[in-house]
Amino acid sequence: MPFVNIRITKEGATAAQKKQLISGVTDLLFTVLGKNPKTTFVIIDEVDTDNWGIGGEAVTALRKGQTEPNA
Repeated sequence: MPFVNIRITKEGATAAQKKQLISGVTDLLFTVLGKNPKTTFVIIDEVDTDNWGIGGEAVTALRKGQTEPNA
């Protein structure tokens, strides 16, 4: 019973895009590992860019080309 958790930044992924991710991951697990699609769980978590850091900086600041002081 596969469980896949996808985390993306909350920046407007559409319902259609999320549906495509869920379908694509489910299909991949079936094709590669023979996992039953009926028992494959795919969860998409959307995280605010203020709560996602890369290289010590919040994504919000990185996207604006700014850096925030280290706390």
